[in-house]
Amino acid sequence: MATTTDIKNGLVIEYNNDLYQITEFQHVKPGKGPAFVRTKLKSLASGRVIDNTFNSGASIYPVRVERRKFQFLYKDEVGYNFMDNESFEQISLDAKLLTGADLMKEGQEVEILINTQNDAPLTCEMPPFVELTVTYAEPGMKGDTANSPRKPVKVETGATIMVPLFIEQDEKIRVDTRTYDYVERVK
Repeated sequence: MATTTDIKNGLVIEYNNDLYQITEFQHVKPGKGPAFVRTKLKSLASGRVIDNTFNSGASIYPVRVERRKFQFLYKDEVGYNFMDNESFEQISLDAKLLTGADLMKEGQEVEILINTQNDAPLTCEMPPFVELTVTYAEPGMKGDTANSPRKPVKVETGATIMVPLFIEQDEKIRVDTRTYDYVERVK
């Protein structure tokens, strides 16, 4: 058991019979009344984000988790299959535990949060940026440069990304997995 002074980003706690990861927190000391901690909690079961306020010094129940590196193998009707890079064990995850699954290609390395009490996978986190090859892009219109126009392209994983007009088919691009934004061309 811990208190609100132990709160930090990324901490996984048990709250209302569910596991939540703290994504943001702020200690607030108002001029009048007791201090409190304002938090944003992301449910590891549903992915829903809730706002919650804890009184300063209140008890919280942290859950011990481990971050392990896994390699994405393939997708089938059961889910997404990964291999542990150290023990070579394979696990299958449901699509709801993944964010940015349509940016994942075979051989991609990801981090999976594992609950150490029961060895259950909680969530899968992609690296912040991935490099993908453009498989389909319509040609850009010459001279159409007002307001930095963008066009949709298809990448090798099947996802659609908005990119600048100069990006063409068979080029490699870097994509931000958190926002699906084009970052740059890769040489």
